[in-house]
Amino acid sequence: MTAVVVLGVGGVGAWIYQDLNNNIDSADVDDKLGADRPENLSPGSKNILVVGSDSREGANAKYGNKKDLTTMQSDTLMVLHVPADRKWAAVVSFPRDSYVEIPACDMGNGKTSSPHKGKINEAFAIGGTSGKVAEAAACSIKTVEAHTGLRIDNFMSIDFSGFKGMVDALDGIEVCPEQDITSDKARLELKAGCQTVDGETALGYVRVRYGVGDGSDIGRIGRQQEFMNSLVKKAKSKLTSPDALYGFLQAGTKSLTTDPDLAGIQPIYGLANELKGIPSDRLAFLTVPNYPREADVPTDLANVVWQYPQAANLFTSLANDKEMTKAQLQAAVKDLVYASSVRVRVLNGTGVAGRAAAVAEKLRAAGLTVTETGNAPETVTKTAVTYPAGLEKQAAVLSSRLPKVRSSASADATAGAVTLVVGPDLDVDELH
Repeated sequence: MTAVVVLGVGGVGAWIYQDLNNNIDSADVDDKLGADRPENLSPGSKNILVVGSDSREGANAKYGNKKDLTTMQSDTLMVLHVPADRKWAAVVSFPRDSYVEIPACDMGNGKTSSPHKGKINEAFAIGGTSGKVAEAAACSIKTVEAHTGLRIDNFMSIDFSGFKGMVDALDGIEVCPEQDITSDKARLELKAGCQTVDGETALGYVRVRYGVGDGSDIGRIGRQQEFMNSLVKKAKSKLTSPDALYGFLQAGTKSLTTDPDLAGIQPIYGLANELKGIPSDRLAFLTVPNYPREADVPTDLANVVWQYPQAANLFTSLANDKEMTKAQLQAAVKDLVYASSVRVRVLNGTGVAGRAAAVAEKLRAAGLTVTETGNAPETVTKTAVTYPAGLEKQAAVLSSRLPKVRSSASADATAGAVTLVVGPDLDVDELH
């Protein structure tokens, strides 16, 4: 993504056009995504999935423990939202430990995976079982679309060696770790304090997790976002000569795989031109609101879950092409309600046997506490959420997980619980 921004700033001469154009690999995913996809609610906007590939093939073999990786991995997962008016942009990072349902995916070897719960970065590995980027990217796209409602228009995948080469082409990037960092796994040893690091060290810095801060993926995302911002700023100021620009773009494009619509210097340059006019203070680096799943499931010490309704509100804003700033998101996430603290009565208003039980099972899997299931006093045409006074926030958590369902206060609502009356309009498979 950084190479795209810089390309728009520095331009590209005809003398290197063909060379760079041939560097970019193409992977067609359209026939692997199925027909059940979100609509683009804001024509003219774009959502681009950006994957940092954790593959250990070729030049990447020396990073990490290759014996631990049998398939392709997504070390970093982001969505770049480019609005229709091109006046702002948002980069949304997805914690790789996000505990989500991964849909059935084409594994590229004649097999299809079964839907199951797992870390979101597992999707890339499942699709990439046969080592093909198209299948890997398709599974990640399907997973992101299913949980965000965002239509992914394009994707980019870049591997370790490309990142390292871009940093070296800039003669290094300044980082300012707050503590000494030593990590054999990340091949990193850094003293605390500001310093300029080369590509090898920079790669370790943005990948290191354990032994830094609280050891979480969230801390790593913060370092990655800060680093990307610094990288873009230095690239804009430094890449003024053809030689410097060429070296930077060679590194970036050699390690880049995109969908066919972006596979070439001309479309990448077009995207870059759209991005270059966006003021730096309106390029927001955001992280999907989340908290440790341990709060809902005490035995799970390894995963995070998304915070609702804040995560849903973020995705809805982007889907409708409405700007969300980092300050706005940070203010919203302070109002945290754990899913397990939401007590729900699930009543079947469809007249079809088993609907309440099916919905209750999905809600429990999402961490909510189901206190009761049964039949509603009468059949209904639409799903409804009601709550007694004082449970507004809990009701918002529940309704934000239900497509197009809003909650309302009711004087007749059962005390201490939110009531969900299931109507025929609620698709159980769309609950998340």
